[in-house]
Amino acid sequence: MSNHLFDALLGSHAQDSRCLVRLPSGATLSRADLYTLSGRYANLLIERGVAAGDRVAVQVDKSPEAVALYLATVRAGGVFLPLNTAYTGKEIEYFIDDAEPTLFVCDPTRASEFDNLQTTVLSLDAAGGGSFTAAADTLGAEFDTVARAPDDLAAILYTSGTTGLSKGAMLSHDNLLSNALTLVDYWGFEQDDVLLHALPIFHTHGLFVATNVVLLAGASMIFLPRFDLEAMITQLPRATALMGVPTFYTRLLADARFDRELVAHMRLFISGSAPLLAETHVEFESRTGHRILERYGMTETNMNTSNPYHGERRAGTVGLPLPGVDIRITDAESGASLAAGETGMVEVRGPNVFRGYWRKPEKTAQEFRADGFFVTGDMGVIDADGYLQIVGREKDLIISGGYNIYPKQIETEIDALDGVVESAVFGAADPDLGEIVVAAVVTEAGAALDADAIIDAIRPSLARFKLPRRVEFVAELPRNAMGKVQKNLLRERYG
Repeated sequence: MSNHLFDALLGSHAQDSRCLVRLPSGATLSRADLYTLSGRYANLLIERGVAAGDRVAVQVDKSPEAVALYLATVRAGGVFLPLNTAYTGKEIEYFIDDAEPTLFVCDPTRASEFDNLQTTVLSLDAAGGGSFTAAADTLGAEFDTVARAPDDLAAILYTSGTTGLSKGAMLSHDNLLSNALTLVDYWGFEQDDVLLHALPIFHTHGLFVATNVVLLAGASMIFLPRFDLEAMITQLPRATALMGVPTFYTRLLADARFDRELVAHMRLFISGSAPLLAETHVEFESRTGHRILERYGMTETNMNTSNPYHGERRAGTVGLPLPGVDIRITDAESGASLAAGETGMVEVRGPNVFRGYWRKPEKTAQEFRADGFFVTGDMGVIDADGYLQIVGREKDLIISGGYNIYPKQIETEIDALDGVVESAVFGAADPDLGEIVVAAVVTEAGAALDADAIIDAIRPSLARFKLPRRVEFVAELPRNAMGKVQKNLLRERYG
């Protein structure tokens, strides 16, 4: 039995000297280099006790070495668990307690924060240094890849719930591989492609879509640490494709240097992780002559739909179901299927759909229909031609700059502050980030609280992207007859 995912991504490239990763400095890494690194890293994982099925949790900056660690984990039979680099120590403790990884790899500057974790802690920095690489450098690169089946777990990605408790989405080898193979074909990726990679690699978009697609296609990528406008303008002439969140495109359009001449050679621009405004579609096409290809996916399913590479890319829609993926719209209450043109719950079924939530069988059962369809929580409508439009979310998820933010976690921190009676957190439209976090707060009479005091008080407990951009003080929160806070009214008033 082979290692289903690793063998497809890198297993046949032990001697491949073609460039895979190019850094802004001009330094390059070949597939053979990555294969060698994965062997050393896999040997270290085994040495430190990682067995087949064990979790390896990682909170590190983006680097080729971090990609090698992902591949080494899969190669060693482990389960890769990437964590947002913005998560605080308090947030990390929850993930470690829940997933019980055999090993946790973090940035060297933060290692002292995790002395009390019930797991082995090693470090890896953005330049590829740290105790992890120091230990791996003492080991050989020869490694007998651990056999894993298509249904074996390859990764766990945590996605928060509206209760504030994060859930680990269990993704199998076949979930990841089948989806990446489909995208390579559907988006026309080939060996000559050069992807401008400015996404983080701790979530589906940057790791399992962008990186896996490049590996499978035999293509290469320009590896930027993060979105940086100057770097993007500089590197675009060397690229053929870009995957980004809507914020990438609004910021590029705000720069006069981003014009038709700069991107005349480009083959494809892809947008996802958050809705792209129809006016951004129009402005982008007018400025560049290119029409952005928008697609729809989520942590639990990878990619579900896409506007076509060849064919009409419809602004305001996320396209058609990918080959092998079934999409239907149902009544949220009864689960009954709805006709084209009717708005309801988006449900999805296919080889891309995850295996369930880590150690939450009851939650898993709630989210799946008897016939295998996963209930996404997104509300949508399919038109007569089969194009899906996402019209909203059943729950109050905020998507800011491509990051998912769940209000309950923020509300819990605010409500715990002295002088606060209650709060309600919601999203407000923003032309750059898509949405920003806004908190409506009711305070006790005479409480000496202002917006800065509230944000400063919760800052140590929340990742920066979750912090409210605005705090509105209100006498009371609007409620319906059942006592439920009506966030729609808050959005209308402050959005």
